[in-house]
Amino acid sequence: MELIGDLPARPLDPAACFNQHGDPSDDGVSARSFRGPVAVVLPAGGCGERMGLSTPKQFCKLLDRPLISYTIHAFERIKWIEAVIVVVAEQHVELMKSIIQKYNHEKTQWCVGGLTRHRSIFNGLSVFVDDKFMECHLTKPKVVIIHDAVRPFVNEDILLKIATAANDHGAAGAIRPLVSTVIATNSEHFLDHSLERSKYRASEMPQAFLFDTIYKAYQKCTEYDFEYGTECLHLVLSYCNTQAKLIEGPPTLWKVTYKQDLFAAESLIKETLSQNVCVITDVDQEALQLGHCLKKMLMTQHMDVEVISAEYGKKKLCIPHVSSQESYNIIIVYISLPESTPFSKKLDEPSAIRRLAKEAKHRNILVYGLLVNYTKDSEELNESLENMCFISKSLMKDRNSALTGQLLVV
Repeated sequence: MELIGDLPARPLDPAACFNQHGDPSDDGVSARSFRGPVAVVLPAGGCGERMGLSTPKQFCKLLDRPLISYTIHAFERIKWIEAVIVVVAEQHVELMKSIIQKYNHEKTQWCVGGLTRHRSIFNGLSVFVDDKFMECHLTKPKVVIIHDAVRPFVNEDILLKIATAANDHGAAGAIRPLVSTVIATNSEHFLDHSLERSKYRASEMPQAFLFDTIYKAYQKCTEYDFEYGTECLHLVLSYCNTQAKLIEGPPTLWKVTYKQDLFAAESLIKETLSQNVCVITDVDQEALQLGHCLKKMLMTQHMDVEVISAEYGKKKLCIPHVSSQESYNIIIVYISLPESTPFSKKLDEPSAIRRLAKEAKHRNILVYGLLVNYTKDSEELNESLENMCFISKSLMKDRNSALTGQLLVV
């Protein structure tokens, strides 16, 4: 975190980014698209000294998944981002390669970093212009976003604002208000003076740049910059005379730094993942009715729910494309009707749910099956729905991977 001084105290109003006609305003922070490819560089070469762990924090597992994988996913799910470059220490190359493969990070490549943060970022940028860094050729982006591998809670809204502002002004960065007063001490460790907090902001990530601007700055910077510098926005100001547009970001841009941050991050990840669910039902009218009733009940618990129908017995089940949202939980609802074909004969294979769950787990999606005895008796049906809702909430809240792929009888 860096301090940036003499900034206006007025917070950014997202609504001010558009005029009454829906066009971008003149402040350069608009949620509009722009021409040219966008790429991301994630420096991930830290050794985690402040955390006191043998495993660097970016590779620590949260809910059975490395922290860095959550960060990568936050970028890969955005369509207008074409490539993600993860810069890692040489001793962690094989680990990074296994993470990319295991969790199907299709937009992501890796390269070896340097001994300092700035050297690692420069290596990450160089893969787009120097073939020695990469086996395959990558298209040089117009805009490049630089972010920390241990800030997994970045969202598309702030990324689009930062990238658009960089496209318009050459550079842009996220800022946050200071929480604590900053003080200066003298040589004897007594208070010398304090800064007026309202005039300063904390410099955060993400930051974005016109690629040619930030690459030129790195080509011009000194050995001292490479060794001791931490602020990319300062480099483009010093060597390219480019003033960065500063945009106030959300509170979720915090960085996992200390051991206790891992617990906070895991809790937030679990809470986030438990809010989104896709309910899959058979195409039968009764099954669809049951699915939509479950949706209504789950939405009263502030969950985002989508209902999709599929013919279970016709072909192998696959993870559906959920157009309106990212789905982190899938509940497959099977119903058993007294007059219908026995349930065991309706499945193409008894292991269908387990196969689907195994495939989905690598995408951080947990899959569960619920078997409901359908009845036209309203009292019994309401009881079944309440049980379905309770079980679904419990499964999503706990995210117990041992229960994925199981068929639970309601």
